Amino acid sequence: MIKTTALGFDWDAGNRNKCRKHGLVPLEIEEFFKQESLYMAPDFKHSQQETRYLAAGRSKKGRPMFVVFTLRENPGGLLIRPISARYMHGNEAKRYEQESTET
Repeated sequence: MIKTTALGFDWDAGNRNKCRKHGLVPLEIEEFFKQESLYMAPDFKHSQQETRYLAAGRSKKGRPMFVVFTLRENPGGLLIRPISARYMHGNEAKRYEQESTET
């Protein structure tokens, strides 16, 4: 699990549109990252050009969510750059529920 002290988010048309394609808007993703109970881990499989991370948790409305992101250094500080975000599929949500109650 990782912790981050990012100061904000790095959005542009590319990542906004990709997240919207899966039914999520930037505000919902930003609220997702404010949670204390967020699970984050490196995504070694997809980190060829830059280090990517996976985050799993619940949206503000309680729906299980999954976000792939990277961290970008900016003159003002560290920013979270969401790459893709979506609600978890049924089996993913069940597995997340089981694993999150075991810890």
